[in-house]
Order: sequence, then C-alpha cells, then structure tokens
Amino acid sequence: MSWKLRINEYLSKQRFSNKWRERYIIDNNTTRLLKIDKKNYINFSSNDYLGLNQHPLIINSWKKGLYLMGAGSGSSSHIIGFSRFHADLERQLATWLGYPRALLFISGFDANQAVINLLAKKNDHIIADKLIHASLIDAALRSSAKLHRFNHNVIENLNYYLKYFCKGDKLVITEGIFSMDGDRAPLKNIYDKTKKHNGWLLVDDAHGIGVIGNQGRGSCYFNEIKPDILTISFSKAFGISGAALLCDEDIANYFWQFSKNLTYSTCMAPAQTFALQASLTLIQQGDYLRQRLNENINYFKLGIQSTNWNLIRSTSAIQSLIIGNNDKAKTISSKLANSGCWVNVIKPPTVPTGTTRLRLTLTAAHKFEDIDILLEALHNASI
Repeated sequence: MSWKLRINEYLSKQRFSNKWRERYIIDNNTTRLLKIDKKNYINFSSNDYLGLNQHPLIINSWKKGLYLMGAGSGSSSHIIGFSRFHADLERQLATWLGYPRALLFISGFDANQAVINLLAKKNDHIIADKLIHASLIDAALRSSAKLHRFNHNVIENLNYYLKYFCKGDKLVITEGIFSMDGDRAPLKNIYDKTKKHNGWLLVDDAHGIGVIGNQGRGSCYFNEIKPDILTISFSKAFGISGAALLCDEDIANYFWQFSKNLTYSTCMAPAQTFALQASLTLIQQGDYLRQRLNENINYFKLGIQSTNWNLIRSTSAIQSLIIGNNDKAKTISSKLANSGCWVNVIKPPTVPTGTTRLRLTLTAAHKFEDIDILLEALHNASI
C-alpha cells in the first residue's frame, strides 16, 4: 500500500470512528478567559493552574532576557546554546527540589522520552502505571526493555511484578498527579516497594510541581520521597513551557554525555530561562495562589455534589466528568460553550475506551462566580 493510500485510510478511520481531533484558533487567552471566533468564554481547559501566564514580572523578565541575550539560543547546549541564564535556572531548580543536578529540556514530552530512550536497554524491565502519560508509554514501547503495566495505583499489582516477573534492572514509572484523572499516586508506598526490590523510580510530576507541597515543591516533596529521577514541566503551574530532569551527578553526566535529546536539540531561548526564574520565584512565594486554587477546587466539588454527574475522585485542579460516549460528550461540551464555558472533550486513545470525558481544570485565576456559571451550565446540560 502506498503512503498516500495508507494516509487516506487512517484519516477515514479517524473520521468514521468519531475520533477526529479539532484545533481551535485562540484570539486571546488570559487563563481565566478565552476569546475564540470573536466570542468570550470562561476557560476551564487551561493547565496554567496558578494563573501566572500573564504575570507582569514574568513578561517583563522575558523582555529583559530578550534585550540581554536575543531571541534564540543559536545551537544545542553542547555547542554555544547554554547561557548563564540556563545555568542559573538549573542551579536554582536543583537547590529548590533538593537534588545535586537539574537538566533543562525543551518540553516535558522530550524530557520523558529522553529518560526512557537512554536508560531502557535489552533485559531491563519497565514497570509503569497503566495511566502514565503518552510520552512515557510511547518511549517504553519503542525501547528494548520489557514493559509491564500495573493496574492504576494498585500497590499489590506493582509488587507482584517487582517480586515475580522482573529479574534485573527495574525502572518503575508513575506520575505525581495524573493528567487525565487528576488523582494522586500513593508515592510513599510505590517508593518503598521499588526500593525493597532494588529498582529505580521515575516520577513525572508535571501536574503537581508548583501546586502542592511547601513552596510548591510538588508531589514528591509532599510525600517525603526523593525518586532517582524526577521530571517536571514548566507548561503548567510555571505558566510558560519547557521541562527539567532532576537527578544525581552521575545520572546528569550520563545524560549530558549520551542523550541525543540534549545533544541534537536547540536549547530553549535564554530569555525563556530568564522568565522561568521569575516564575520560580513567584511559585516559591505563591502560598496565596495555592490557597486560592484550593478554594476554587473545593467550591466546585461542593457545588457538583448536588448534580448527577459522574465525577472522578480528585482533590487536584483536574476534575473529569466521565461521559463515555463521544457524541454525547461533544453535545454537552457544545451546550457548555453556548452558556459561555469552554470545556474540552478528551477521547480515546488519550483516555481508555469507554471513558470519554469532559476534562475540567480550575485555576487560581477563576472567581467563584465563574464556577457558579459552570455549575449552572452543567445542571442545564444534564436536563
């Protein structure tokens, strides 16, 4: 079959199975509000949990970085792309999170892929929670290691694989807060089981960093563990983009010497790292933002109790309503949009078959009246 025929076949299947992905052109985004096609919506689909995207300190820091170092880095970090701004941010992150080293990546997807690409070899074992992010699963499936997927947050199932199926080097993978369900991993139990069987633990804390723990240090700090490798994202609570890997000196040097993701990718712009330092400062001083976010989460959860919606149990900013049917979910999303609330539909394969959902996200930028409008819209959509 030619590439053209193959492409057309896949596109036809995607349309026929009602899995077609849509991309919307955003005219304006203030985290709390969206403007799409000249219409304003209250935004309940943003991962900018602390509402820092529009913060003047971050914007002005980016401008200052542009003035001092220009618009781009000019090469990979192995050539001339690694500036003093990059080095400062890495040091600040390592100190903040209690690791000897931090390494910057252009995205969370890239950081997670880099870990698996470099570490997982033949005869190794990857033991991953079934609901980890696609970036990790994709890399694990392509690696030479044997992949085992334990039932979501079920410690007994993890222990079964560790004890009976995995002889040799073992890498256990989980998330701090899961991106689609919004629930938290039992990190202390996972850490203890992993170490008992001499394994390594990788935690992707994209949705926990900045949001929970003292100074927003995230899920691992909150649970008083230090995984062998921690990946964090700057596209959620930091309000920007990019990612970092936290680890010890030897692991960092190993990545620095051998990771193709680092060697052959152009560094993020120095101005971006300068802005990220400002964002880090705001996160460290942002107890009031985390308090406001938690107030909004609790206010929504209290209000939704009086409805019949099937809400996944979650204490995080991610609140998912399981619909099940793609067409029905799209209809409900359209009803919410007509009421002025923007909520995206998440379909398989991003989530398991039969769990198509409305993925609601709350932020510190929301007001109680925004949530009241959402709750009323959800009530009307259920009638």
